[in-house]
Amino acid sequence: MKFKTLGCRLNTFETETIKSITEKLDYKNITFVNTCSVTKEAAKNSKKYIRQLKKSSPNNRVIVSGCDAHIEKERYMQMPEVDVVLGNDVKLDETIWKDIAKSERSGFFGGTDVKLKNEKTRILPNFTKRSRAYLEIQNGCDHSCTFCIIPQGRGLSKSVTMDTILEKINNLVDKGFKEIVLTGVDITCWGSDLSGNDKLGDLVFKILDNTPDLPRLRLSSVDVSEMDERLLHVFKTNKRMMPHLHLSMQSGNNLILKRMKRRHSRDQAIDLCKNLKAARPELTFGADLIAGFPTESDAMFSDTVSLVNECDISWLHIFPYSGRPNTPASRMPQINQLEISKRSKVLRELAQQKKIQHFAKLKDRTLSVLMESEFRGRAEDFTEITTSTPLKTGEIYPLEVCDFSSEFLVAKD
Repeated sequence: MKFKTLGCRLNTFETETIKSITEKLDYKNITFVNTCSVTKEAAKNSKKYIRQLKKSSPNNRVIVSGCDAHIEKERYMQMPEVDVVLGNDVKLDETIWKDIAKSERSGFFGGTDVKLKNEKTRILPNFTKRSRAYLEIQNGCDHSCTFCIIPQGRGLSKSVTMDTILEKINNLVDKGFKEIVLTGVDITCWGSDLSGNDKLGDLVFKILDNTPDLPRLRLSSVDVSEMDERLLHVFKTNKRMMPHLHLSMQSGNNLILKRMKRRHSRDQAIDLCKNLKAARPELTFGADLIAGFPTESDAMFSDTVSLVNECDISWLHIFPYSGRPNTPASRMPQINQLEISKRSKVLRELAQQKKIQHFAKLKDRTLSVLMESEFRGRAEDFTEITTSTPLKTGEIYPLEVCDFSSEFLVAKD
């Protein structure tokens, strides 16, 4: 069996769940590709990997899912390499996988409209080759950012209930995982569709309170505008909440943020970062930023560059603007592709500079490191560190930093 995952941590969680389902059903000779459509390049790569994997294992049955396959199901079904396309609404449904295995049916499985049912499976991913576990707590998105195609593939926000999350967290802790990452499409929206008034901060507080044996809890990307007060309090006061926060910022200019239909302002982003950093100086920030959004002028782009410094962002994910079909942004006045590439390069160079600055601050310090392999791990703030001495994967060690390269820290022997 072969599995290929593109895109977000949510796709990683879903692929690991599907691995567990197919192993339980004793699947043989399948290739599964979990596609991504966040950019044109991601969609292109999704199709490229399908062709490559079919060529390397021509006798395998090819099953594809994910956002790009859901949105462009007709195009994927026309690919000669593809046997089955699974909609995002049914990809974790064990009965669908049983049906496919029993009848060897081909075609598209799923609905035209995404109505996600996240509790169809109680299967827990094995994460056999990973040191940390990802756990889906939410799927879909209620917002309609003008550049984003993901709601077309994921539907409206659907939260997993707190009881189900706590049950799965306890199972993962029992399996020996030292770190769990809560993931979804828009996790700060968790709870909005459930009865009661619980927010993400309530969930995080409950997880930490109920599982004292879990050393490390981490969040995937969060929305600047939706961080509730209890969540902020947990970040400031609980050391088991990892001091690393990845923010969905996209731009540092207020007019562009409005044209993106984002829900935060530049000042809100800066205030949030300064507020948290004052309470926990060790906390580091990551951010998603789009270069060359339609109508973005040089001055507007400069606001994004300066935001990186004002918020002291150490980890940058740079996305050259990529117009997606049927989105409002694709109908706005576009920026020249050469200019988009130029601005992307500026941000990537700044990202490398900020990373090196962060590495330099950690030299000669001792960090708590979760090993991802025998020779490589992650510190609490998500900084990568290598060691020449083999250590046990999945365990946490205190490691002293003696040096650093352009990409990672180096631990003392």
